Formats: sequence, structure tokens, C-alpha cells
Amino acid sequence: MALAPTIMLRDDAALHVFDTGQGRTPVVFQHGLGGDAGQVAQNFPDNPSRRRLTVECRAQGASDAGRKRPFSIAMFADDVLAAADAAGLDRFVAAGISMGAAIALHLAVRHPHRVCGLVLVRPAWTFDAGPQNMRPYVEAADLILSRPLSEAREAFASSATSTFFRSQAPDNLASLLGFFERANAAVFAEVMRAIANDGPGVTRAEAAGLTIPALIVGCGIDLVHPLEIARELATAIPRAVFTEVTPKATDKDRHFAEIRAAIGGFLDRNFNNQDQS
Repeated sequence: MALAPTIMLRDDAALHVFDTGQGRTPVVFQHGLGGDAGQVAQNFPDNPSRRRLTVECRAQGASDAGRKRPFSIAMFADDVLAAADAAGLDRFVAAGISMGAAIALHLAVRHPHRVCGLVLVRPAWTFDAGPQNMRPYVEAADLILSRPLSEAREAFASSATSTFFRSQAPDNLASLLGFFERANAAVFAEVMRAIANDGPGVTRAEAAGLTIPALIVGCGIDLVHPLEIARELATAIPRAVFTEVTPKATDKDRHFAEIRAAIGGFLDRNFNNQDQS
């Protein structure tokens, strides 16, 4: 990624913040669980007219974990809002992938005076905490926290979960197995277990009260981010537009290109001629 980060201190955690620092349409775009700013760059259509800010959440990317517990989507959302404050972003489009989508939805509902638009890419949550599709993350985290790392990986790789994912969603399985290779695997397992058991902290009625334009992007061949979750959110949020893209498991290049095109079109239609400051 070409952007150089700045460091934001939150409690005792040093968080890496990436900000393009220009553009009349500010978009705060958050990565998925275990992701980083590079993941965001793959999915976002950078353009001189758009200012993009991304916080690498605690224990993810190059950010510290800090000592504050428990990890939660609300905690990460507070960190993101603090970064927006520091950047002088009074109003912005809240966007994110997977966990980042849950953060964005939380911000839109809890801070409606700050959020002027919403982009949810491959959401993994609707409104309940600890959904079934996030259970593999808890399973992986429990193994990492209870066994030597090599033994934990072997146990997960030979599990019924892995067998099912290998045949139905190989891209998801590759991500899950990658968590066992992380340098900070133990502390990230704490994050993974806490976040997988958490939720956006938003009710269906609160989502139905949103009046801002929204884009929901989903795809198939994805057990962690089922297409029905994206469709359900698109139905629940009044001004939401749903877009289905090529699955990442089928064609990664096309997948990312279609997401960037969908987001770019949404921003141009709704914010291109508006001053969001």
C-alpha cells in the first residue's frame, strides 16, 4: 500500500491509521477480521475526489493489541470514530468488509449525525451476536489458546469444519488456516474469539430507522459471509441497494474489480456533487 500510516494512541495501544488526506467525499473504510489496510485498498476505488481513512484495528495489521479488554466491535468503532475526529471528519461515509461492515453499521446507528452513507461489503452479521457462520472462528481461536500452535493447526485442518469448508468454501478455509501462521497468533485468537461471539449492537428496528443511502455487496461460495445475510440487510435498511458480485473463490481479480466498480458508482451517484464537511 502506498500510503504511510500515522500512529494514534488509544489507551496503551498504538494504532496505525491510513488517510489519503484529500478528496471532498470522506469515506472511513474498515477491514475484516484479521485484515489490514491493504485489504481495504483491494476493495476501494481510490480517486482524487475521495478521501479514504482506515484504522488497523487492535492486534490486526501493524496495530498493537493494548491491555484493554474485552475486545468488541463497539471498542473498534470507538477507535475508528476517534481517528475520524483527529482527522477532522465531521461527516463521512461509513464502510467496511465483514467485521468492518459490522463496525460501519454500528457507527451509522449509534452516531447518525456523523455518518452520511453506508457501504457494507460481504457482511458477516445481521443483528444477532455470535451468529452460526462465525463459529469456525471461535473453534480456531479455542484451539490456538489451548494447544501448541502446530498441534492446534493440525487439529483444525483435520476437523469436520475444515473438511466441509474445503469442499464448499476453499477461500474461507485458506483465511482460517492463515490465522495459525500469524506472528501474534495467541493475542489475535483473543480478538477472534471475542469478535466472533459479538455483534454490531444494532437492532433490526434501528437499522430500519436509517435514512441514509446504503450499498450492500454480497457474493456466493462464502460460508462466513453468506449471501442471505447481505440480502437481509439490504431488505432491512430502507434506502439500501443490493449488488451481487463474482465470488472471490471463483475469480479474485473480477471479484475485487466488481466491488470497486459498485462502490465507485454508489459514491458518484450519491455524493459526487455534495460537500460532506
